Amino acid sequence: MRPPLPLRDAAERSDAARNRERLLSAARELIGECGAAGLTMDRLAEQAGVGKGTVFRRFGSRAGLMLTLLSDSEAAFQERFMFGPPPLGPGAPGLERLIAFGEERIAYIIEFGELALAAEDATHGRSQPPAAALWHRHIEVLLREEGFDADPWLMARSLAATLAPDRLLNLLQVHGVSAGRLGATWRDLVTRVVSGA
Repeated sequence: MRPPLPLRDAAERSDAARNRERLLSAARELIGECGAAGLTMDRLAEQAGVGKGTVFRRFGSRAGLMLTLLSDSEAAFQERFMFGPPPLGPGAPGLERLIAFGEERIAYIIEFGELALAAEDATHGRSQPPAAALWHRHIEVLLREEGFDADPWLMARSLAATLAPDRLLNLLQVHGVSAGRLGATWRDLVTRVVSGA
């Protein structure tokens, strides 16, 4: 058992929690107004009415802010593919789950792609984010379940690359490819990979 916190520490923690929520709310407003690319730490501090140092102490960097903004939606996505109902969740054959995973990821990027891309750009060159490692492992497990044994580790990363935010956003926004067409292509791709096993 830990001793109770002094009142001052508890007050500081509640202030920190309020500041965090104020910053996240302000960040969401700014993204709504100018997109993720237009969100700077200076603009966020001004919008939230705090000092720039507070923003950096809270999130560490712009990448840290983007990752924090994505954390709830990413956790919900992970919950669905790890524990949700089939075909995305357990209980369906591996191929059906692979198809559902790609279709859900495409929908996720349509909704959160700008944030995902900003977080990815800001962390470029660093170690792989834990969420990406989890997606890759999930795809690898499903490939193995379907009998794919020709380097499922590398194939999982190759398949995941087709769902990268920059690629999908380019296809959607620049080339006008529909979500339905992206989903159908993903379905065809993973079916061919699995059937060639």
